[in-house]
Amino acid sequence: MSNNTPHTPHTPHTPGSPLPPHPVPLRLLDNARHRVLTVRELRRHGIAPAETSARCRPGGPWQMPMPGVCLLHSGRPSGEELLQAALRWTGGREGETMVTGLAALALHGFTTAPPLAALDRMDILVPRTRRLRSTGCARIVRSHHLPRPQRRDGFPVAPVARALADAVGRTPDPAAVRSLLTEAVREGHCGPAALVRELDRARLLSRRPVRAVVEVLMAEGRAPAEERLIRLVRAAGLPEPFWNVDLRLPEGPFLGGVDAYWPQEAVAVEIDSRAHGPDGGPDDGRHHYARKRAMLGRAGIILVHLTPRMLRDAAGQQAEVVRAALLGRYGGGGGPDGDWQPPVHVVVLPR
Repeated sequence: MSNNTPHTPHTPHTPGSPLPPHPVPLRLLDNARHRVLTVRELRRHGIAPAETSARCRPGGPWQMPMPGVCLLHSGRPSGEELLQAALRWTGGREGETMVTGLAALALHGFTTAPPLAALDRMDILVPRTRRLRSTGCARIVRSHHLPRPQRRDGFPVAPVARALADAVGRTPDPAAVRSLLTEAVREGHCGPAALVRELDRARLLSRRPVRAVVEVLMAEGRAPAEERLIRLVRAAGLPEPFWNVDLRLPEGPFLGGVDAYWPQEAVAVEIDSRAHGPDGGPDDGRHHYARKRAMLGRAGIILVHLTPRMLRDAAGQQAEVVRAALLGRYGGGGGPDGDWQPPVHVVVLPR
């Protein structure tokens, strides 16, 4: 039908009489998204709320999967239609309402997440100030901290790490949790650091199944980074260090483990792939590095902090950082006004 076809006004519906053909312009029905409309939107198309209610009664041509939201057919709703209905019912300003949890993971392409059609409820993330209660297929998830939504199949969707945290928090099956977290990292949906950050924020790292999976994934993530560090040192022509060693003072305290150590120059490199401590507490990667740098600095050792992303995306730049430290020009290890002291003898042990 041409968009220029005039829309013939319909006659009011008389109770008890058959419903006439729906008056919604057919162009609206060409797109599946347009088959989900609110009562207010239908009214703008000339359909009175009373007629909408009549059409949504049992046995009618339409249905109302959410309060005030109509599905313009009588068949079984698809997962996408239910999700659209949940979002239409939730409303809210752009960027303040988004899909999260398992529904979001399905839209992100997770093979270990159930498809939308298999979900009884869709998690919808909203600001904590919204006064909404979970209704029908919409389960409301409130938060003080809303991420920036991404678009997946036309839907506003929480980033993978946030969607995972919301999904894991509502998934009691340890095997399902393990599958979701493993796919997230191994299939490249998100990095370990972002994942740990969101799990920590949701206070989920204290759960034994979650922590066990995270520890395995973090260990897996370190191996490629360690290989890149070795290639970086050799490609840059830097002296060969001791690899993967523990440092301690003679008959003194343990100073910690490092990924590379040059004893003559008193320089150590640590790859930090955690971003947050594995215990789920307030300790994060920055605090860990600051404490370790201070401890090694008091023993006269300069600590260079690298991350897997640095080694992957800016290897040449990081090689120069390590070179500067070996030449005594590195500014990150302290100085006369910091914790650094002249080097003392330390014991180097393999890890």
